[in-house]
Amino acid sequence: MIPEAREVHLSRKDRKVLEACCRSPVTLQRDLKRARIVLLAADGRSTRSIAKEVGVQPRIVSLWRHRYADHGLEGLQDKPRPGKQPIYTKTTDKRILKLLDKPPPQGFARWTGPLLAEALGDVDVQYVWRFLRSHKIDLVARKSWCESNDPNFTAKAADVVGLYVAPPAKAIVLCVDEKPSIQALERAQGYLKLPNGRALTGQSHDYKRHGTTTLFAALEVATGKIIATHSKRRRRVEFLDFMNSVTAAFPNRKLHVILDNLNTHKKNEDWLKAHPNLQFHFTPTSASSLNQVEVWFSILQGQSLSGTSFTSLKQLQEHIDAYVNAYNDRAEPFVWTKKKVRQRRFKGRRITQL
Repeated sequence: MIPEAREVHLSRKDRKVLEACCRSPVTLQRDLKRARIVLLAADGRSTRSIAKEVGVQPRIVSLWRHRYADHGLEGLQDKPRPGKQPIYTKTTDKRILKLLDKPPPQGFARWTGPLLAEALGDVDVQYVWRFLRSHKIDLVARKSWCESNDPNFTAKAADVVGLYVAPPAKAIVLCVDEKPSIQALERAQGYLKLPNGRALTGQSHDYKRHGTTTLFAALEVATGKIIATHSKRRRRVEFLDFMNSVTAAFPNRKLHVILDNLNTHKKNEDWLKAHPNLQFHFTPTSASSLNQVEVWFSILQGQSLSGTSFTSLKQLQEHIDAYVNAYNDRAEPFVWTKKKVRQRRFKGRRITQL
């Protein structure tokens, strides 16, 4: 049953607005129909005749006649709709975060989306994944850190960094360390043609060992050049032999050598007395990354050693020596790029030992 038709009285201002709405090519169809309904109703047309002309149900015409009569032009706008109540709320989000703070179920190394959904009991796994993505929480990625417990960390770090940023005048600053147990592995390399015609390039998982070598390296901070020698072992004797070759490469020069806290690097007072122009500077405990030669070892691994194959230990050593020579031809010093160092304590940190 159609409600009794309401009389519609249009002001001049409202009529101009509705007529302009009908003429505009960008007016939405729903707004166009509502404007036409009100204009026709103001002309005294019946509900059924308006419905037939506009192409809507009579109840729709009656609705907008009543809405305009009661609220004017504002009544032609859609009212806010509450919509469906969300299944999951902020309380659900807090439950997920609280669960992530707890250890995973026994036998599992880390939480996964299905494990979280199972533990929550009433939360779909798809929502768990959406929540983790929105908060940029990666359950797979793992960060590693190393905290130094050296009581003299600040003084030692300032000493090493000071040698990089403002080296002493007329002195050579060197970074020295060893890369032990570099394996001479022989792997089948080339390409493998598959039955479907594709060709895979790479190397075989199978390998044959031909021994290991320890690389002693010294990086000259001012130039970026490398002095390197090979050794079978990594004892104090081999370290001091390498240091003798380093001092011979810089005769009559004041040397400042940056080292980590390896036992063979320390307790060499007798040797240091015989070399008064040389001074050792040790990085803080658990902070050997301050030694620039560690950066070069990473470059060596990535550019020279990864994905290679050697049929003998001698071939490996010659390969490394060739890379060192090529590197020295284009060597450049590492540049200190950090403009400002901020030191602050971790808030609410928690380290759990299992």
